[in-house]
Amino acid sequence: MQKAHAEAWANSSSPHQAGRAARARIEDVRERIAGLLAVDARDVLFTGSGTEANNLALRSAAALVVSRLDHPSIVRVAEARARAGVPVAWVPVPEAGRLDPEEVLRAALGLPGAQRQGTVVAITAANHETGVIQDVAGIGTRLREHGMRLHVDAAQALGKLPLESFAGADSYTVVAHKVRGPQGVAALAWRGEAPAPVLLGGSQERGLRPGTQSAPLVAGWGAALERLDPERYLRLQPLRDRLERELAGYARVNGEGAPRLSHVSNLSVTGWSGERLVAALDVRGVCVSTGSACRVGTAEPSAAVLAMLGLERARSAVRISLGEDCDEDQLRRGISLISSLLAGQSSSASGSSRGIV
Repeated sequence: MQKAHAEAWANSSSPHQAGRAARARIEDVRERIAGLLAVDARDVLFTGSGTEANNLALRSAAALVVSRLDHPSIVRVAEARARAGVPVAWVPVPEAGRLDPEEVLRAALGLPGAQRQGTVVAITAANHETGVIQDVAGIGTRLREHGMRLHVDAAQALGKLPLESFAGADSYTVVAHKVRGPQGVAALAWRGEAPAPVLLGGSQERGLRPGTQSAPLVAGWGAALERLDPERYLRLQPLRDRLERELAGYARVNGEGAPRLSHVSNLSVTGWSGERLVAALDVRGVCVSTGSACRVGTAEPSAAVLAMLGLERARSAVRISLGEDCDEDQLRRGISLISSLLAGQSSSASGSSRGIV
């Protein structure tokens, strides 16, 4: 990114040499994302966030099929479209948090028949709060038989799961900072008909996302793409499982029984509210959350856990994720800090538990 700041400082839409240098960096990363997702490079659109990419993917749909497990940038679009009179079907959420492909299809087929060809079904490949992994292939197979499009929010899945686990969709949202790239850059990739723009302006990104692109941000994403390796996260599953075992006397696992991201644990802790526990752990050097960072400041409980297991479990839920560099020593210290707090004892542990984020 520093090199791009120095060498690709110009507007990438400018025809002069400096502009072409900036554009070359952007197009290189666009082609690499296209190769990963098996789409045409022309159909990869850079955005400022995953939220923007999801909005682009869904705003022009004739009908939507979503669930309360989805990211707010999907759920809020669906709610707004419903208020505008667009048919929206909500898929029932089971306790384990993994949608039944037959239930997804049933919800879609319940929409008015004339809308089915323009229907978009949105699925969050790996849940941002519980880590539960959806059956993207099973859902996609059923939808294709009826001519409906599948949009996959792969923000949490890219780099954490093998690509084939969420392949086969008609469009994807991917986000740089979820793979340790820079914040402020994401992409929408699709097959078939292009999305309708949310913003109006210049001709950048085929006019679908006007505004000057940032070559340094895109270059940073390109650097992050070079080190994609799901094994970095898959190796964390024994550590995550140990965390859950050692806290079993205090907490229940949300999403237990469903396939989950190997580094994520969502726990409902008996006798604590999620917000109180987050604050208490924060002063001890352990960074956890009550759910999606997008919900900060709302005082709302985890939307995913609420849909799965009800208000009581949601109010007491916290999300713990293990950083890719987490090791046995960091995990041990993190567990010690958490368990001593939950047991009502003063922790004598010293040092940081920064591997638990």
